[in-house]
Amino acid sequence: MFQQQPQYSWEEDDFVLPHGVKRMGQEQPQLNQTYNMYHGTSRASADVIMREGFRQSKGGMLGRGVYLSRDLNKASRYPIDLPYAQRVVLRVEVNVGRVIVINYQGHPRQKTWHDARYGEVFDTAWCPPNCSMTKIGLELDCVWDPNSIAVVQCIDPRRGKIPANKIFQQQPQYSWEEDDFVLPRGVRRMCQCDQIYIMYYGTTWPIADVIMRIGFRQSKGGMLGRGVYLSRDLNKASRYPVGLPYAQRVVLRVEVNVGRVIAINYRGHPRQKTWHDASYGEVFDTAWCPPNCGMTENCVWDPNSITVIECIAPRRGAPQCASYR
Repeated sequence: MFQQQPQYSWEEDDFVLPHGVKRMGQEQPQLNQTYNMYHGTSRASADVIMREGFRQSKGGMLGRGVYLSRDLNKASRYPIDLPYAQRVVLRVEVNVGRVIVINYQGHPRQKTWHDARYGEVFDTAWCPPNCSMTKIGLELDCVWDPNSIAVVQCIDPRRGKIPANKIFQQQPQYSWEEDDFVLPRGVRRMCQCDQIYIMYYGTTWPIADVIMRIGFRQSKGGMLGRGVYLSRDLNKASRYPVGLPYAQRVVLRVEVNVGRVIAINYRGHPRQKTWHDASYGEVFDTAWCPPNCGMTENCVWDPNSITVIECIAPRRGAPQCASYR
């Protein structure tokens, strides 16, 4: 049965590019520029890439290299044989270096564009859209050096309403929405000490007004003890406060100077609630629960280290089955 409450999607539609990064557009990428691209993979492979970086594929239509696309929807189709729910798309920044256009099958440099024995050496091979290199006419990019690629974000699929013309498909329809914007210059996702990171805080409209006027305050307790509880996941933050109608919720996007960070990666960790207490050892400013550890909170001790950037309101969307939530 369908829920009575309307479904909302929590989207950020600003998607402002950081300083020095460009969208690739339809034109040829320019020499030594940095562009946003996408890589579709499995969740397991994404974890490896996030830890160790990309590796060259051994072959493909353009030979060795890392295969990317500037089209999010195209990237979301891979790996082809994997169910949608097991896929993930990595949004990356790429310094393309020197670029060659491969615009037809059988191009003399199709697989030798980085081999000096065949002429000029290129760093990226680019297949323009609608050039017959791919069956459906989408563009393709192959980057030689994995070290020229930096992961910006991991994008999950969302279940969505199935269009009428696809109602007989057995595989559920997903929309690949970018609900987490590209980070501004100098701001990172959370992994290191003494850095500034983007996080989210779900609350009510009245409380958001108070926070905007006088700032955050510590909660008196919680899974990680006292502090301000935040999330790196916009979708998670949008679920709070639990039990409140969606239309009455709001998410604050914030920048956080995390200071000294401790990883609390399992329940019962000896510093789970004492990470800021000097009587138990080293003092930390932020407690961080890494992904896939069964704990998904982030707790910041000092409210003054948190700056509100934006207030994000929910949007109405298609109704969704209760079992999907």
